[in-house]
Amino acid sequence: MKKKKESKLYWRRLDNSAKIFPISNGKKYSTVFRLSCVLKEKIEPKMLEEAVKQTLEKYQSFKVRMKPGLFWYYLEHNPKPPKVEKEQDYPCKYIDSRRNNNYLFKVTYFENKINIDIFHSLTDGNSGTTFFKEIVYTYLELMHPEELDEEERRVRKIDNDFNTEDSYMKNYDKKAKSNASGKKAYRLKGTKIPLGAISAIHEMIDLEELKKESKNQGATITQYLTAVLIYSIYQENYVKSKGKKPVKVCIPVNLKKYFSSKTMSNFFSYITVEAEMKKDKLDTFEKILDFVKKDFSKKLTEEEILKTMSTNVKIGNNLLVRAIPLAIKKAIVRLSYIEIRKYTTTTFSNIGRIGMIGKYKDYIDYFLMLIAPEQVEKIKCSSCTFENKMVFTFTSILQDNSIEKRFYEILKNKGIKITIESNGVLDDISREDKSQEK
Repeated sequence: MKKKKESKLYWRRLDNSAKIFPISNGKKYSTVFRLSCVLKEKIEPKMLEEAVKQTLEKYQSFKVRMKPGLFWYYLEHNPKPPKVEKEQDYPCKYIDSRRNNNYLFKVTYFENKINIDIFHSLTDGNSGTTFFKEIVYTYLELMHPEELDEEERRVRKIDNDFNTEDSYMKNYDKKAKSNASGKKAYRLKGTKIPLGAISAIHEMIDLEELKKESKNQGATITQYLTAVLIYSIYQENYVKSKGKKPVKVCIPVNLKKYFSSKTMSNFFSYITVEAEMKKDKLDTFEKILDFVKKDFSKKLTEEEILKTMSTNVKIGNNLLVRAIPLAIKKAIVRLSYIEIRKYTTTTFSNIGRIGMIGKYKDYIDYFLMLIAPEQVEKIKCSSCTFENKMVFTFTSILQDNSIEKRFYEILKNKGIKITIESNGVLDDISREDKSQEK
């Protein structure tokens, strides 16, 4: 009788960035992001379940569960099969691993859409996309074995020996010091959506038209959209609530573009665009865009990114922090984390182009990325691109969607083709309000 092949992965420490997530994680702050693939055909659940199983055998670093240690959480091999379920909840919700066979990701489907919600302690958006793409590739091969034949599959070779090193520890500089601002950020105002619901509004943007407009303004796409976002917040929330503090937008940065790493664990940092709306008289889109371009140029350098990354690593490596038992760490972090979040107005994560090869592209309409909003950052933004379609997504716990509408109007008025889809949460609230009025 053949012996079952042992998993290469027995246990591993969390990377430096991942350590904080399970300590601060909870139903009010999930630290979960979602990737979705919208196909041109209805999902077959059994085939999707098989695709997830096969992908996990290739990506053993995702076949794990989390366990509490004395000082930190750690990951170990998960022998249970993954669950695949019909989508029934709002996106980016807290993942209860006990109800999910202990996995730190959750695959769901609805009609022609495949979703994966991933707890940030497992990986970042870049590596999460790699894993998700393999699920989609495998699913399409199972569904269309004749069309996606052996020749088509040979193009995408997979290395099963994925690196799970802590690339933060490998690349950080002990002497680097961050120049981060100590000013608290302007916080978005408004009535919250009841019952823990999350509104998701997807704005489908013509990529070629957006590229052309950004280039004409001497800006990258991320810079341009950051400026549109800040101007939308300024017009629809900041002015109306007589804001005084700076609008601060956190922009996650893929560190693999700057440092040597092949890890499948987290390896990202961030820059913070800090717009002093009144002090610098940032009251027009042109002024804001000019400011954003200069701020990106100043902060998006290897030297400045290294300072931010190294500061965070040093906190995790501090002997006093390391020596505090996990139970006490949890209490301290949860008390302080809401305070820490007050230094950001919102987050905008652009993971860029999601490339699929050959005939596989023919079965796909578009991809989505969503990140979890929370009590302090009540709106969060994300975007990704497939072929000529970029999708900019607002996830929000606010009933008012005027920021989302203003964002749409600014792009439309610039001559950029844009359409909107949503999960209907705000439509449901509007219908309820109207029925109560009657």
